[in-house]
Amino acid sequence: MGAVIGETLPLAVGVAISPVPIIAAILMLLSPKARATSVGFLLGWVGGIVVAVTVFTLLSGVLPAEDPDASRPVRGVIQLILGALLIALAIGQWRKRPKGGEPPVLPAWMKAIDTMSFGTALGLGLLLSAVNPKNLLLTAAAGIDIGGAELSGSTTVLAIGVFTLIGASTVALPVVGYLFAASRLRAPLDSLRRWLAAENTVIMAVLLLVIGVSLVGKGLGSF
Repeated sequence: MGAVIGETLPLAVGVAISPVPIIAAILMLLSPKARATSVGFLLGWVGGIVVAVTVFTLLSGVLPAEDPDASRPVRGVIQLILGALLIALAIGQWRKRPKGGEPPVLPAWMKAIDTMSFGTALGLGLLLSAVNPKNLLLTAAAGIDIGGAELSGSTTVLAIGVFTLIGASTVALPVVGYLFAASRLRAPLDSLRRWLAAENTVIMAVLLLVIGVSLVGKGLGSF
């Protein structure tokens, strides 16, 4: 299982380093309904990751059975496609970066966070983790790695759990920390929010480029 975790670790880190969900979680923590909305968002974020990576792990089972010592062209082609799409997303993010001191542009729905309920925050977490194109590509690649490793059922569940734990960590840490030390974390969280908002597109562009190139390399190595 260690090899699978090693393969999926960069992908899990890619899910974890998602500035927009982290900013959303921080804004919820700074809102009047901090505890309810932040916990709902965290549950949705975790649930979305679990569902997405599990679905792709199961779908990887429809790939043709292959000799583990032979080349894996089908899986390689899929990895090449996923890598190319991530590189395309990286280029798009880089082009959207603020220029010449322009203020960062964040999603319009963030303005409604103060009025969100637990259920709305839960649904938002699910959407951002399971439907977001970047996360879909990363969880698809992780699912292919996990499903293609021919692990036992319990080991597969453990691999998905480790992936989810790492992927959800950057949202979980501020939410859990806030529940225990709300007053002391408000200022640091607000500073982190401002920095992530300013550097969002650059962070995502570099991250997607690195992971995309890595997937392309893995795909080429399968031939």
